[in-house]
Amino acid sequence: CAILSPAFKVREFSITDVVPYSVTLRWKSSYEEGTGECEVFSKNHAAPFSKVITFHKKEPFDLEAYYTHPHEVPYPDTRIGRFTIQNVGPQPDGDNSKVKVKVRVNIHGLFSVANASIIEKQNTEGDHNDTPMDTESSSKNQGRDDELDKMQVDQDEGIQKSQAEQQNQADEEAENAGTETKAASGDKQDHAAQPKAKAKVKSIDLPIQASLYRQLGQDLINSYIENEGKMMMQDKLEKERNDAKNAVEEYVYDFRDKLCGVFEKFITEEDSNKLTLMLEDTENWLYEDGEDQPKQVYMDKLQELRKFGQPIQERYMEHEERPKVLNELGKKIQLLMKAVEAYKNKDEKYDHLDPAEMEKVEKYVSEAMNWLNSKMNAQNKLSLTQDPVVKVAEILTKSKELDSFCNPIIYKPKPKIEPPNDGQSKANGEHNGPVNGQSGTETKPEPAKDNSQQTKPPGEMEVD
Repeated sequence: CAILSPAFKVREFSITDVVPYSVTLRWKSSYEEGTGECEVFSKNHAAPFSKVITFHKKEPFDLEAYYTHPHEVPYPDTRIGRFTIQNVGPQPDGDNSKVKVKVRVNIHGLFSVANASIIEKQNTEGDHNDTPMDTESSSKNQGRDDELDKMQVDQDEGIQKSQAEQQNQADEEAENAGTETKAASGDKQDHAAQPKAKAKVKSIDLPIQASLYRQLGQDLINSYIENEGKMMMQDKLEKERNDAKNAVEEYVYDFRDKLCGVFEKFITEEDSNKLTLMLEDTENWLYEDGEDQPKQVYMDKLQELRKFGQPIQERYMEHEERPKVLNELGKKIQLLMKAVEAYKNKDEKYDHLDPAEMEKVEKYVSEAMNWLNSKMNAQNKLSLTQDPVVKVAEILTKSKELDSFCNPIIYKPKPKIEPPNDGQSKANGEHNGPVNGQSGTETKPEPAKDNSQQTKPPGEMEVD
């Protein structure tokens, strides 16, 4: 609440799940026929977490996982399981193969060997595009690879520095174990004289056979799964049986209340007494002999009750819905009759309709009116305890038939009237331009201007 409240300022914090007990891996080492081991997950290590361990092997090998400190584990057996890495073989040149094994502690704190893969080298001479393999700088490391199983742990980014330092220290101890062999100087010269080989790296997944301790056998697990499926099916059948029983009980209570209420007018007194007695007998049967009966028995009992109660319920529903649909059908017939009358009076709205089609409409509307009147008269003669002469579904069907036959004729749109062509030609003539290249405006020559001064003969002189 304090984090969500704007009135408080809370320091940022995070919650990290941890491994409650430290886990160690043990494997058989080829060096002096001993065993190697390493604590892969220390106590309070962050979880979930994954690590990759590198082994140098020529044959399949086993990894045994167990809790490091037995006195901290509340179990008599500290072993977790044995994991066999299969299909491991030497490289084509006879060297040890590099096998990468991924171990993981999941979000539930369970340890497992997730997967394993072998790194296969494929040498190619003179190919500068391939990535070269990391080679040992001296025969010292080469001899140690042949006799000692090296292990390297690659951790994911984001772990604490103390965990990284602790893991690196374990790696150094594993690498420094055993004796170091020195190679002759001639071997060094031969090794240096050889051309550097380029190599491709190919990763191949390896199968892992896990044998976990304190785990049930597969046959026993399958039997438990089978029994669970049987119990689920039994629960489903029991639920369906109870639902069928409850449906009978609900129908008895509901229908008995309505017999004294909304259904009272739609059943005779004799039938009402008979049905009430049947409902009481069914109620007593439910709490005596029918307490624990199969599902089908309850379904048959409900069907028997509905055989007597369904006609009463239908008469009630028809009585409630019939006036509404009859009124709607009557309104449609009146509108169609008004349209026919307007057509006969030469109304402009209907002057485009075909006379033959309008005669069909008038005849169809007249038949619908006669059908409606006859059904209403017959229904009015019946009592509420009798089945109706016409049902709501029949009236709705008649209304749809009336719409589908008459509406396309009555509401047929008028054809569009196009303007005459003569008017268009005249309009086009008024807007036509000059003909035969003549300009629209005529230019007239301007009259010569009268000069106020006339030219004098050259021989005359002016005399003052």
